[in-house]
Amino acid sequence: MDKGLKIEIISSARTLYRSISKIMTSSEFEMLVRYIKHCLRTDNKDKEEHGISTALITLHTAMLLIEKVDADRNMLVAILLYPYVSKGLIDAAQVNNDWGDDVCGMISGLQKVGEFSCRNSSVNQDNFRGLLLSLADDIRVIIIMIVHSLALMRAINHHEDEAWVRTVAFEANCLYAQLAHRLGLYVIKGELEDLSLKYTNRDIFTQIATKLKDTKSERQQYIASFIAPVKAKLEAAGLKFEIKGRTKSISSIWAKMQKQKVDIQHIYDLFAIRVIIDTSIEREKSDCWLAYSILADMYTANPARMKDWISIPKSNGYESLHATVMGPGNKWVEVQFRTQRMDLIAEKGLAAHWRYKGGKSDTTDQWMNNIRDILETAEAGPMQLMKNMKMDIYNKEVFAFTPKGDLFRLSNGATVLDFAFQIHSRVGSQCTGAVVNGRHEKISYKIKNGDTIEIITSSTQTPKHDWLSIVVTTKARNKIKQSLNEAKMRKADFGKEALERRAKNRKLELEESLLMRAIKKLGYKYSNDFYADIADEELDLNKVIAAYQEIERKESETTHVAAEEFKINTTSADDDNSQDVLVIGEKSIKGLNYKFAKCCNPIYGDSVFGFISSDGVVKIHKQDCPNSQHIKSRYPYRLINVAWSGTSGNMMSATLRILGHDDIGIVTNITSIISKEKNVVLRNISIDSNDGLFQGYLVIGVPDLSQLNSIIRKISTVKGVKDVSRS
Repeated sequence: MDKGLKIEIISSARTLYRSISKIMTSSEFEMLVRYIKHCLRTDNKDKEEHGISTALITLHTAMLLIEKVDADRNMLVAILLYPYVSKGLIDAAQVNNDWGDDVCGMISGLQKVGEFSCRNSSVNQDNFRGLLLSLADDIRVIIIMIVHSLALMRAINHHEDEAWVRTVAFEANCLYAQLAHRLGLYVIKGELEDLSLKYTNRDIFTQIATKLKDTKSERQQYIASFIAPVKAKLEAAGLKFEIKGRTKSISSIWAKMQKQKVDIQHIYDLFAIRVIIDTSIEREKSDCWLAYSILADMYTANPARMKDWISIPKSNGYESLHATVMGPGNKWVEVQFRTQRMDLIAEKGLAAHWRYKGGKSDTTDQWMNNIRDILETAEAGPMQLMKNMKMDIYNKEVFAFTPKGDLFRLSNGATVLDFAFQIHSRVGSQCTGAVVNGRHEKISYKIKNGDTIEIITSSTQTPKHDWLSIVVTTKARNKIKQSLNEAKMRKADFGKEALERRAKNRKLELEESLLMRAIKKLGYKYSNDFYADIADEELDLNKVIAAYQEIERKESETTHVAAEEFKINTTSADDDNSQDVLVIGEKSIKGLNYKFAKCCNPIYGDSVFGFISSDGVVKIHKQDCPNSQHIKSRYPYRLINVAWSGTSGNMMSATLRILGHDDIGIVTNITSIISKEKNVVLRNISIDSNDGLFQGYLVIGVPDLSQLNSIIRKISTVKGVKDVSRS
C-alpha cells in the first residue's frame, strides 16, 4: 500500500473513532479494527478499477453516515465490513456470529444492490430507483448507498478519467440525488447536485461560485440588517427560536438561471432566512403562524409565493412554512418558519417520511401513518425507527395460472395487462382483455391468488399511453414505453417523408441546417415532435414550406450583404461511414451502419456515444450534445459505446459561429486562413451585417478535433473578430 494512502487511512480511522465511540463500546470497536486490519493485510492492492481506495471511501462513507443521518451502530459496521465480505476476505457466517442477523442482512442487501448497479450502469433511472428499493428490503441499505455516492463524488475531483467521472456524476445526479430527495435528505441531495454540476460543467460552476464568494460580505451585511428587527419582535412575543441565513446551492441557482433565462446578477433570491422555533408538538403550527404574522406586519408579503407545508406536509415528510417578503432596499427575501423537529427532518431526513414514487397503495399509506404515529412518541431517535423497517409491500406476491397450468408470479396489485406482458411482449402489446376463471374481464382487472387467466388478443391492438396507469410491473411499463416511443418514431418518419415529397413537388431542395432553424421558428424543441404533428395533420405543410423559404430568402440576402467576392470551395464529403473511423460496442461490432448526428455534428476526437435509431442506424452524438440528457434518460436501452479508431481519414462537417466588427476585408482574412489549411474545406458561408457588427456561420470540413481547434485559434486572432465558437 502507498505510504501516503496509508497515512490518510490511519488519519480517517482516528477521526471515525472519535465519532463512533459514542454509539459503540470499546470492545466492539477493537473487534471491528481486528477485522479490517486482517482484510487490509490480505488485500494488498486495495484499489478499485479506477484507482480509488476501497478502504478510504468506506471510512469516509461511515463518517458521512454519522454526520449526515445520525447512523446507528449496525449501519456503520455493515458499511465498514461490506467491501471485504464482497471480496471473500471475511466469512459471512462469522460476521453473523459476531455482529448478528441485522448487520449480516444489511451487508447482503448492499451486495445485491452493488452487483446490480455494476451490471446496469445505463438502466432507465426511474426503473433503477424501483429496482434498488425492491432489492434492498431494509431502507438503511438505500441510505448507505446514497451516502456512499456522496463519498465517491467528493473523492473524484480532478480524476484523470473524465469519461468515468461524467458517468459517476450522471448517476449521482439522476439516481442518488433523487432518492435522497424522496427520503428527505436535502443536504445530501444539494451537495450531490452541486458536485455533479461541477464535474459536468466546471466553467459554469466556477463562475457561480466565484460570484457568490465576491458578494459574500454584502450578503452577510444584508442578512444581519434584516434579522435584527425581526429577532427583536419575535423575542418580544415570547418565542424561543434560532435565526440563520443560508445561501442557496449552486445547482439550484444554475437551474433558476436556466429557467428564467437570466444571468446570476438578475437572480435576487440567492439566500433564504430560516427561523427555527423551540416549542412543543402541540404548539408547532400556532407558533409558526404567529412568527409569520409578526414578519408580515413588518414587511409586505407576496401571497403568490406563499408555501404552506405545515398544514399539508410533503409526501416525504417535509414540513415548513415558506414566505417571501419585500425587505430593505426593495429586495425580495424568502423566510422559512419551522420547529426544531421539522428542521431535523429537513436536514437529515427520516425513513418514516419515505414514500416510493410508485407505491401509492393503501398498504403504503397505512405503513406511513403508523410510522408517523411512532415518530410523535419516539424517544430513541430516528435511526432506532429505521432498524427493523421492511417494505413488506414488495414482498407480497400473487400467483396465477395459464389454462395449460403454467404458473406465473407477479407483484401484488398486478393486472391482466401485466400478466400478458409477463407471458410475452407481443401478447401484452396485442392484449384486449382476458377470460379469468371462465369470466370475461378487462385489461385492468387486478389478479387474485390462484386465478386461471386466458389472454385475449387482437392483431389490430397496439399499446396506449393510458396503459401506463394500469400496469404495476417494471417489465410491462418498459415495454409499453418502448412501443410508444417506437410508434412516435415511425409517425415522425412518415411526417418527414410527407414533407420531402411536398418539397420535391415544389422543386425545393431542403437543406438540413435551414430546416432545423425553420423547426425552431415554428416553436418545436425536438424534430420528432415536429414531424409527428405533420403526420397527424396538425401542422400545415404549406406553412412549413413558407417558413423554410423565408429563412432561405434571408440567408441568401445576408450572404449577399457581405459584399465581398470570394471563391468558395464546395467540395463535399460524405459524413457517413465510408471508412471505419469508429469502434462500435465493447467487442468492436462490425457491419453496423452509423451516421453523425446533425444536432451536434461530432468530429474525430470529440467525446461521443452511440444511439440506435428505430431504423437500426447508429447515430453518433457528442457527450455534451444538447439532446444527450434527453436521450440518455429516456432511451438508455438504445445506447451503445463507441470510440474513435486510431486514425481519422474522413472529412467531417463542423459549423463555426463568428461575431465581430464589420471591417473591410475581414471576411477575406477569415476565408484566407481556411484556404491555407491543409485537409480543410470551406463548404458554406453566411454573413449577416447590422449596425457595424456581423454574425457569420461557416460550415467547414475537417479531419479531426485538433485541426478544428487550431482553426478556431487562428480565426480568433483576426483583427475585428470578437468571438469564435462551435455551433
